[in-house]
Amino acid sequence: MQSSHAASWLSASFSDPNLIASAGLVPLVRLAERCELPALIRRHVNLGVTTGANPAGKAMTLVAGMCAGADSIDDVDMLRTGGAHRLFGGIYAPSTLGSFLRSFTHGHVRQLQAASRRFTANLIRYAGLIPPSEPIVYLDVDSKIKQVYGPAKQGASFGYTKVRGLHFQIVAASTPSSRPVVIATRLRKGSAGSGKGADSLVAEAIRALREAGVTAMILVRADSAFFSAKLVKAIRAAGAYYSITVANTKTIRAAIAAIPETAWKPIKYRDAVWDQDEQRWISEAEIAEIPYTAFTSKKTELHARGRLIVRRVKRLNPATVPEGQGELFATYRHHAFHTTNPLVIEQAEPTHRQHAVIEQIFSDLEDGPLAHLPSGKFQANAAWLALAGIAHNLTRAAATLAGRFHAKATGTTVRRTLINIPARIATSARRFHLHLPEHWPWSTGFLTLWTRTGHRPITT
Repeated sequence: MQSSHAASWLSASFSDPNLIASAGLVPLVRLAERCELPALIRRHVNLGVTTGANPAGKAMTLVAGMCAGADSIDDVDMLRTGGAHRLFGGIYAPSTLGSFLRSFTHGHVRQLQAASRRFTANLIRYAGLIPPSEPIVYLDVDSKIKQVYGPAKQGASFGYTKVRGLHFQIVAASTPSSRPVVIATRLRKGSAGSGKGADSLVAEAIRALREAGVTAMILVRADSAFFSAKLVKAIRAAGAYYSITVANTKTIRAAIAAIPETAWKPIKYRDAVWDQDEQRWISEAEIAEIPYTAFTSKKTELHARGRLIVRRVKRLNPATVPEGQGELFATYRHHAFHTTNPLVIEQAEPTHRQHAVIEQIFSDLEDGPLAHLPSGKFQANAAWLALAGIAHNLTRAAATLAGRFHAKATGTTVRRTLINIPARIATSARRFHLHLPEHWPWSTGFLTLWTRTGHRPITT
């Protein structure tokens, strides 16, 4: 590729009032309206102040900006360029949106989260985000500290990562054939423990899935930071199953040591696994299981009976042996999790490892609206997080409707190929017509999404 003209022959100007940068927002906003996002926000969110007037219009502006790639309040101003005002009404200025976000209290954030849960349920039904034919739905919970730099930012403090930040939790739902979608979010101060409050958040997410019409078995997956009696009790009370990593404590080591050598079965993984401590790829391991009751030091009602499933891998570096773990633990590295998953061990163990799918959510969010937590106010950032979850799910629903390629694509790819498509607006017989780039490689997906959101078929 090279320049076709000398620089002196080219000129440029920002002067065309009929161009838009993100034609994909037309079907996305239509999809949000069909799944009742504006109506749900009007019904559930009432800030009670003048800066909170018309919360539906302001939230829709923020969500649309996030879908197009905005990662700060000022970035949303890209929606007010060119001919966007001819296609969309009620696009608010960043200053108005900032005042709107700063009007939120904790109770108002909960109102927004209630609207978000119902909107996600509508998306699930409309776009098939969770295929009804799947026998199992995975509910993954995890947390992440988002680094911030302003010392005056409310709630920012140092957590286990040793950086100043705000700590948010995400609960995501997925199936073996679908990418994860956000079911519940919560923002906490930076010093909060990873698992703090996870029991109520997961219980809320399970209820949301059931209200969305999901009848499949629900399996909650989490890492060892979330292994607590409160979380396990909440999961069991909701009628779900769990698969949670356990820390390598003295009690767990004793249970592993009691496993007879004949109980270990070799297992070969379809994909190699990176062992962080040994700094190497592994493709083979051995697994075994024993009955195990967790939390026996607590009240009887909190005792949790289940299976302790253990994967062991030969240790290549003796220097990594933890002190006092004996010859058994000098030979192997052990990774254990406690579960009530009814699947056989050969299926339950790789299913548990797939908890890492939630990293796709973190990647998509941090490549988009969660590149920053833009406000100095804690509750404003909590509202921003909830809106980011809405934008993520809306993008995933649009991608699912567009076809197989986009259904599996990352959020960045969806924005680049399906949303941020330049177009020129023309008018004919009192109707608008969008002129899109010729030879667009992903035009089939866009046309499919266009018709599936109720628009007239595009003629070429």
